[in-house]
Amino acid sequence: MELLSLRNISKIYEHSGIKTPALTDISLKIDTGEFVVMAGPSGSGKSTLLNILGTLDQADSGTVHLDGQDVTRLPSNTLAEIRLRKIGFVFQTYNLIDVLTAIENVEYVMLLQGISPRVRRERSIEMLEAVDLGDLIHRKTYQMSGGQRQRVAVARAVVAEPRLILADEPTANLDSKTGVKLIELMQEFNTAKNITFIIASHDPMVIEKAGRVILLKDGKILEDRSH
Repeated sequence: MELLSLRNISKIYEHSGIKTPALTDISLKIDTGEFVVMAGPSGSGKSTLLNILGTLDQADSGTVHLDGQDVTRLPSNTLAEIRLRKIGFVFQTYNLIDVLTAIENVEYVMLLQGISPRVRRERSIEMLEAVDLGDLIHRKTYQMSGGQRQRVAVARAVVAEPRLILADEPTANLDSKTGVKLIELMQEFNTAKNITFIIASHDPMVIEKAGRVILLKDGKILEDRSH
């Protein structure tokens, strides 16, 4: 079943009067339950495309459909609600609220969704145990290692069971062993909960574990292959 459809997406950045194409005429479709890696060197357009997929940024031209809905030109408050209900994010820099504990960070999205305190707490504990942080649920995230913080970020993204999770270079700040564990954890959630994952990365290990690799170069799709 088709989850995402992009048609003729282009994006140009302008700085000091100089226009730089970030994406040029990108069209692709992604089905529910896929585990996709968008690969390519820095400046290839990976992060820009990820932000457009996640409705954090708008294309200059083209259309984006998510779950059958055209989200290309919706007002910002509507897009914020769609992100809250349907999309989870895992950022390279974690984007945790460091004054909060691990469990408070994981609960945060469900708090915004209006889920009851008891259910929030139960689901957050279960999710933190699933990412091997059950003994650290009350630790402030600024006191955690990079790998632990990234696992909190994954738990927060997955706990509300969104349709789609977008991850931007999630292994960039991790050692290789921790990075492998993190991607394998994402694969487990992909399989168990049928959540679609799209990961932007130039890490060879991440690319190797992908079900599908979309290779970008200079803002264009150079290759689209399934493993």
